[in-house]
Amino acid sequence: MDKKNALRAGALAAGTTLMMLLMSSPALALTRDDGDDPGTGLSVIETLGQFVVAPIVLFAVIAGLVLVLDKSHEKHRVTSRNVATKADVKA
Repeated sequence: MDKKNALRAGALAAGTTLMMLLMSSPALALTRDDGDDPGTGLSVIETLGQFVVAPIVLFAVIAGLVLVLDKSHEKHRVTSRNVATKADVKA
């Protein structure tokens, strides 16, 4: 019974994907709309800069700011240095 449901779900997913691919034909992008005025295309360097380098730099800046501005206490961080095997009990 479980195998039958998995097969049915797989067939449904494959059929839906196929229909989406057929419906979104790239040939529709060849016809221009009224008022369409596209600019010049991006070069390879500009494309790599905008879609590869810029996100990596942005990630590095945000991660760096988080590390530098971290105000948490050392004893609250879970590291291999401060893992205690005995409970801190004051009697």
